[in-house]
Amino acid sequence: MDWLNYHHLRYFWMVAHEGGLRLAAEKLHVSAPSISTQIRELEETLGEKLFRRSGRGNVLTDAGQVALRYADEIFSLGREMSDALKQKPTTKALRLYVGVADSFPKLVTQQVLEPVFALPQVVHVICREGKVEDLLAQLVAHRLDVVLADEPAPGSLKARVFNHPLGECGVTFCATARLASALRKGFPRSLHQAPALLPTESTGMRRSLERWFQSLAIEPRIVAEFEDAALMKVMAADGRGFIPVPTLVAHEAVDRFSLRIIGETEKCRDQFFAITAERRIEHPAVVALTRNQTLFADSK
Repeated sequence: MDWLNYHHLRYFWMVAHEGGLRLAAEKLHVSAPSISTQIRELEETLGEKLFRRSGRGNVLTDAGQVALRYADEIFSLGREMSDALKQKPTTKALRLYVGVADSFPKLVTQQVLEPVFALPQVVHVICREGKVEDLLAQLVAHRLDVVLADEPAPGSLKARVFNHPLGECGVTFCATARLASALRKGFPRSLHQAPALLPTESTGMRRSLERWFQSLAIEPRIVAEFEDAALMKVMAADGRGFIPVPTLVAHEAVDRFSLRIIGETEKCRDQFFAITAERRIEHPAVVALTRNQTLFADSK
C-alpha cells in the first residue's frame, strides 16, 4: 500500500494557496528548492503532475485542483480534531460547490438551495456560473459537487453522471408595457415577425421554443440571443423585444424589470435538473438538494 506523506502534502498545499514557491518558503521558513523537491516526491507518489508552467509561474493542473480540494478538507479536519481534543468550540462549515448554468433562473436556484441551508450543519455554498458543458467538465473533475441546468447531461458525456429532475413549467412571454399591449392581441400569432430576445440555441428552452414556433408556423424576428437570462431581461426592459421566461418565475420579470405579460403556453416547457457525478462518498448537502424531486410539481 502506498502511504501519503502529509508533510509533502502540506508543502503542496502552502504553495497552491500562497501562489508560488517563494512565498510558501517564507511562510514555512524553508528554502524554495527544498519545497520543490518534496512536491516532486509527492507527484511521484500520486503518479500525477500537480503543477504546470504558465509564463514565469506555476498553475495547478486538473489533478492539482482535485488534490487541493482534498488537502483543504484534510487540514481543515486536522484543525477541527485538535480543537475538539482541546475542547475548543468549532464552527467548521461544510463546503458545497454548485455550478449554475447561465440560463438557469436565479429564483429557481434560490428555491433549490433552500434544503441545503436548512441542514443542522453549517454549509458554505460556493456558486459558479457558466455554460453547461464547462460546468459538467468541472463536475467530472471534482471541482463542483452538483450542477443546476435546464436540460439533462448529454448521453455522450464520457463519465457516469446522474440527472435528478426537479420539475418543469410552462413559458410566459413578456415585454415592456407598450410592446406587450400590442402583442397581447391575437397571441400567439402576434409573435410572428415580432422583435424577439431569445436564449441561445444551445439551451433547452430555446429548443422547446423552436418546436412550438414551428408547430404554429410562427417566425419571430430575432434581435439578439443570450446565454445569460438576466442580461436578456435587462435588454427587454430597454424595449428591444419580447422575451420568454419560465412561468414559475414570470413575476420576477414583472416586479424587478417592470415588464408586462403578453401571454403564456403550457405546450412549451422549461425543465430543471440537478446533475451529479458518481462519488464514493455522498455529499450530505447534495443528498438534501436532490432528495425532493417534485420541488415544482405544482407548476406542471
